[in-house]
Amino acid sequence: MTSDFSLDPRLAGDTIAVGDLPLCAVLLLDDSRFPWLVLVPRRPALRELTDLPPDEAGLLMQEISLAVGVMQELARGPDKVNVGALGNVVEQLHVHVVGRFRSDPAWPGPVWGHGTRTPYPPHAAAQIVERARALFAAA
Repeated sequence: MTSDFSLDPRLAGDTIAVGDLPLCAVLLLDDSRFPWLVLVPRRPALRELTDLPPDEAGLLMQEISLAVGVMQELARGPDKVNVGALGNVVEQLHVHVVGRFRSDPAWPGPVWGHGTRTPYPPHAAAQIVERARALFAAA
């Protein structure tokens, strides 16, 4: 989309690239405790949802809906899919799509700041990314 887009270093360090939608880069948060996608609009200097022009805000909502559907399949029927755009730590606009289960270690509280991130083993990360790519392509 934009040649001057760059991913915040913290997002780059905590995620694995899944692919690109028309507006957003799709990332997998590298934390095996929770099924967790992150959508990042490929636009420079965005901090708030309201920074997007109306047409792109609508496109972001479509991409969030698509990611929720992928998460429901990827996580094999979570009890809830949480969607949030906080930006308290990473200012770059990004949207979290997190599959939640009553059995997960943070339930019913938020996943942010709960315990220590547990990276996926490389083979598991590769399998999840491959499955996520297939689900996005099929949607």
